Amino acid sequence: MQKMIEKAAVLIEALPYIQRFRGETVVVKFGGSIMEDETAVANILKDIAFMACVGLRPVIVHGGGKAISRVMKERGLKSTFVQGLRVTDTEAIEVVESVLNHQVNPQLVSVLQSFGCKARGIHGDDILRVRQRVKRDEASGKTLDWGYVGDVQEVDATPVDAFLQAAITPVVTPLGRDAGRRIYNVNADDAAAAIARGLHARKLVFLSDVPGLLADPRDKESRISTVKVAEVHALIKRGVIDGGMLPKIQGAVDALQAGVLKTHIIDAGLPHSLLLELFTDRGVGTEIIQ
Repeated sequence: MQKMIEKAAVLIEALPYIQRFRGETVVVKFGGSIMEDETAVANILKDIAFMACVGLRPVIVHGGGKAISRVMKERGLKSTFVQGLRVTDTEAIEVVESVLNHQVNPQLVSVLQSFGCKARGIHGDDILRVRQRVKRDEASGKTLDWGYVGDVQEVDATPVDAFLQAAITPVVTPLGRDAGRRIYNVNADDAAAAIARGLHARKLVFLSDVPGLLADPRDKESRISTVKVAEVHALIKRGVIDGGMLPKIQGAVDALQAGVLKTHIIDAGLPHSLLLELFTDRGVGTEIIQ
């Protein structure tokens, strides 16, 4: 009986959050090594199915880097990265498009549907307009060229919003097209942030492989629970925000400045971390706020 009472208490704790967020759009980005763990992916998608069931409007933006690297290796193609981004030549972009749009995306949609969630895939190259990413390296002065890697310039949110209006959960790949209709690979964090801005989402959630932003990257107990936008620059200078956390934080800041109310970085490996962050009094990750 006590366990049943405790379960009821959890539901009661979640009630005000469900009431507050009902009808609101929440963009969830996940990818990285967690996507190699079928159980973890199923747990994440089950949480998202729950969100949709209680009236939230989740939008998923996913990566698939490990699967892409695996297929490239099978084809004898070398994976090269510059500043954490995959250098994407003509052969590589064919692999990236095929794996994301025709393998990973349909698999995620199928799992969501198995939990009773109405879900449909959206190819990012149908809604994201990009231009080629080119950057000058400050140390060497050389121009960095990633090939078919793009920065999002515009989001056509109409197809996504149409699905949401029909109570369908969109599952979006991080791809885009330039003015010449060429397909580009897009950093999934950047794609999620751009889509959140385009939808004027209530929340943007990055599922990561760490518990949140850590004051000491070597200590998982050093999680910073709340970061304000005004603190970000100093944290970057101190090296607290570095590496793969940089695009997440920058995307979070850009989203907040465009009207998204709150962003979160949480541990994808923690069971039900998404629900714990959104529907309990004490979150389990890092929230970034104005």
